[in-house]
Amino acid sequence: MTTRLLCRWARLFPRCPQAATASARLQTCTVHQTEPMCQMSLSWIRPSARHLCQGSELARMEETTLPYEQTQLVRLVEKVSTPEEVLQLWAEHGGSASDAARCLVQLNLRVMEKGGEGILQDPRCESMLETVHAQVAKIELKVCLSLILRQQKIIFVVVLSQVSSVWNGSLVGLLRALTMLGLPSDAPLLCSIQNEVLWRIRRLTYRHLAYLVDWVAFQRRQGYENEALTTALLKQLELRWTELCDSRTISILMGRASLFTPSLMDKLEDKALELAESFTAEDIRRVAFALASQNRRAVPLLRALSYHLNQKPSFELKTPLLLDIAYVYGKLNFHQTHVLQRIAAELLPRLSELSSLDVTRCAKSLAFLKWLHLPMFEGFAQHYVSNSENYSTLQVCNLLISFAKLNFQLSKGEEFYQKVHKALEGSFQNLEPFLKTDVVWSLCVLNQANPYYISSVTKYDFQKKLTAGGIVDRTESYRLKLLHISAFAQLEPLGITIESPTVLLPAPQGKVEGSTPLQSSLHTALQSLTNGRTQALRTAVKTIYGWTIDGELMVDSESKPIDLDNLKAPHLPGGGGRDALPAGARRIAFVAWEFPNFCLRSKDLLGRFAMQKRHLQLAGFILVEVRQ
Repeated sequence: MTTRLLCRWARLFPRCPQAATASARLQTCTVHQTEPMCQMSLSWIRPSARHLCQGSELARMEETTLPYEQTQLVRLVEKVSTPEEVLQLWAEHGGSASDAARCLVQLNLRVMEKGGEGILQDPRCESMLETVHAQVAKIELKVCLSLILRQQKIIFVVVLSQVSSVWNGSLVGLLRALTMLGLPSDAPLLCSIQNEVLWRIRRLTYRHLAYLVDWVAFQRRQGYENEALTTALLKQLELRWTELCDSRTISILMGRASLFTPSLMDKLEDKALELAESFTAEDIRRVAFALASQNRRAVPLLRALSYHLNQKPSFELKTPLLLDIAYVYGKLNFHQTHVLQRIAAELLPRLSELSSLDVTRCAKSLAFLKWLHLPMFEGFAQHYVSNSENYSTLQVCNLLISFAKLNFQLSKGEEFYQKVHKALEGSFQNLEPFLKTDVVWSLCVLNQANPYYISSVTKYDFQKKLTAGGIVDRTESYRLKLLHISAFAQLEPLGITIESPTVLLPAPQGKVEGSTPLQSSLHTALQSLTNGRTQALRTAVKTIYGWTIDGELMVDSESKPIDLDNLKAPHLPGGGGRDALPAGARRIAFVAWEFPNFCLRSKDLLGRFAMQKRHLQLAGFILVEVRQ
């Protein structure tokens, strides 16, 4: 940095009369210095041959001016396989700061592979650290120039240390290696290396910047951050983004998306789309995971990644990668049937190898995608039956909720549900209130709830806990779930008489819900059917069961609409009128089923709507389904 500043000032020497004496003294002083310093001094007064428009070439130009020569020690160290061998080679050969940096990087890699406790306290490791630290701190040359310009005295101090001999890649790798080895973030050596990296920031290639971003993100997680270095780094990434040319760098940067501005993320997405064909399966996973972590539903990029992932051979599609892709699709609500089918085909033979966490995670992701793959879910259920002792209570709950969301009814579920009820016996009462409500609601969808579960969530003290958060939308959602549970107790044949539970959560006031185009067209058609008689038609009917009926009609024995106002309606909160139904009269409920009500690429209703259909039929309605 100081060298560049001096370079600019040196061009003014011939034009400034006051600088002649100082320039002569500078030349006299530098004659007695080493030859490299003479060459450097001459380079200060030479005009620059690089134009401003060639900013992207700066890193490449400066990188090639000082080629890195690999020493015998480094060649030997890169071939060893244990930390002890690295330390022994250093003890036998020693070396410069650059050699020490490379040895520390290799030492960190071997420690990560083989393990190693207290490696920093080893005298040989301390020797490497001292070699780097001593040469960072050592001042090799100090040149003072006194120039009097515009009646002001300006003093330049140039400090050149042997740390400049450490190659850029080694310097960046050294930061991460020392951090991973356990060197404290405020250690003097780390601070000195960060300062050196800050001075060289414009000389680093874009790949070095990407690895530096990885280290900065790691430091942030540890609660430490060099703000000056982070600011300069992000500025360089923003200015030089066109230098991106390889998939590995893009995947690293996308994995640290939380550090970047939205504009830089847009540019990275464009680059990723451009280079998607060259991505490995692991690069695809990293980029997709980065999009999910930022909730960035970049559909063109996701489609490109999906296409290229589907072309990969099976040996590249490791189980963790497949699970991560399923999670990303579920998180971003991105449906790609071909990839989902490939995931199912790859995972089915490996089900016995999956852990309980893998099974529940995959089931949850597929449930978010509304994709019911019967062999996969049968396999999940069988995995639980065979390994139920390895499942935690939370994992059992997540599995039930996933099954209920998709209305997955086991072909042979007796053994599965026996183990589920047994697992819930001891821990059910200790579940968090919202999770407990979800579990009971799921058991109702699956026709597996019993009076014990229902009574536990309909008590006043329990319902009071559901309003503790004060979030209106959440409270309304769980009020409806309690109404569904209550409807299950009233309408489903449990085999045991149970007192009708009471839902005490308050209903929201003044909330107006809009109609979808399908619902609006249905209302219009029903009004035409009744010749515009409003007393013979109800629309958007909210029932005591928590379900909404899009249209309700009553027809007599001759199938003609009759007025509803004065007739009893046990499904309404107020009970309707006082008159009993005429002989032969029948209630008809019209329900509009739209695309989100079904499983993906299927005519099967999701669990919520399947239970709605069942309850309305049990309540005495003739159900007319209007499908989109």
